Amino acid sequence: MDLLEYVPVLRDLPPAATVALVAAIPIVELRGAIPVGVVLGLSPVEAAIPAVVGNVLPIPFLVWFLDPVQSWLSKRFGFFDRFFKSLFRRTRSKHTARFEQFRDLALVLFVAVPLPGTGGWTGAAAAFVFGIKKWRAVALITLGIIMAAVVVTAFTAVGEAVVRR
Repeated sequence: MDLLEYVPVLRDLPPAATVALVAAIPIVELRGAIPVGVVLGLSPVEAAIPAVVGNVLPIPFLVWFLDPVQSWLSKRFGFFDRFFKSLFRRTRSKHTARFEQFRDLALVLFVAVPLPGTGGWTGAAAAFVFGIKKWRAVALITLGIIMAAVVVTAFTAVGEAVVRR
């Protein structure tokens, strides 16, 4: 499969830049970017570095701007106000006890476990919902992203070795 055939805008970019851009996309993040880097000819380790950079880049912006964006939307649109209140109430009631028990470790592991619905973007949202201080949230999420990169790189390397046999 030629990835560049399906996403022509990436044709002129170096593979590392493509990996960083893919890693910055919500949901895909580095979990998808490292395998994309391998498809583009990078080794899993070579793909991991730009994937971490690309995944970490949006985190400070998310952490700093989620609150103002949520406030702005809530003030201007009743739907968003009701939606956010309901979402935060449900999330806090379901997860506060567990979160409070493990606090920082909970956020790091939530970001680090490479499963759908986890990662830097959702980690930033969780940090916002649970009121983690901004710089602390950025540091914890970055640590989780680095841990996820180690796991995904290892799995990708094993997968690549199996495919080559």
